[in-house]
Amino acid sequence: MNKFRFTLKLAAIAIFTLAFASLAQAQATRTWVSGVGDDVNPCSRTAPCKTFAGAISKTAAGGEIDCLDPGGFGAVTATKSIVIDGTWGAGFGSILASGVNGVNVNDSASGSPNTIVVTLRRLSINGAGTTLGVHGINIVSALKVNVQECVIFNFSQMGIFDQRTNAGAKLSVLDCKFHQITLDGVHIGPVAGTSNTSAQINGSKFMSCNQNGIFVKGNAGAAITNVDISNSNGSAIEVASGAVAVITKAVLAFNATGLNNSGGTTRLSDSTITNNTTGVSISAGAVTGYSNNTIDGNVGGNVVTSSLLQK
Repeated sequence: MNKFRFTLKLAAIAIFTLAFASLAQAQATRTWVSGVGDDVNPCSRTAPCKTFAGAISKTAAGGEIDCLDPGGFGAVTATKSIVIDGTWGAGFGSILASGVNGVNVNDSASGSPNTIVVTLRRLSINGAGTTLGVHGINIVSALKVNVQECVIFNFSQMGIFDQRTNAGAKLSVLDCKFHQITLDGVHIGPVAGTSNTSAQINGSKFMSCNQNGIFVKGNAGAAITNVDISNSNGSAIEVASGAVAVITKAVLAFNATGLNNSGGTTRLSDSTITNNTTGVSISAGAVTGYSNNTIDGNVGGNVVTSSLLQK
């Protein structure tokens, strides 16, 4: 009897070991998706998956999902470090997200929350449909999120909603385009509480973000460079409630308000704020402007808190 029990235990251990090995083998470092793929496939280059959601389950942490063609690859939730690269030939991979978020980034249920690094590159994230998508990219929990060369449009709330509160959180938005966003193009800060995100927004364009192009709040800090923001019904950029923004080489034109400083600290250089209803609004906090700015041609608000000579 004891020998029989011992044999059963050995068999159970062997089965568990084989199952674990099989699972490990299924986690590839690089996987592929195609519009003619199938999620039952192993997501290899020759047998690709059809959706990002199908591929991410078969991609190892720290791995990469690549696109083979211009398919629509569906909404996805990143719970581990991952690169999702939409590049194929000369085009972008696509996410259609009617009624939902395009991309969720959330490692809060893992054993080590706020540690993952997620990179989203060359994706068209479209909330179009009978019911618009909610947020283009919804960041709940992560260490670093990089958004590179993406087009984000047709969402009923935010283009990017970074609602993290953890220390050390970082956001990079590079060479992206935002349009037809009902609220904010990029919103840094939770609905309630304090943001600690350090953000870099560079080389991006915002058009028709109906509330604000960029909104920064809490303890967040944002370096905003080479941006072009127009046709916002609120502010092109709002710096609120203790946030710090360094704005360089920005063009803020044809908005209700170009720059709204509602409790933050803003340093503005080499920028043009023109043809807005209000150029600069300062209800709290301070805006330090340098001598190489052009703030002119607005109905009102053509001055900053203080001006300094360009060094």
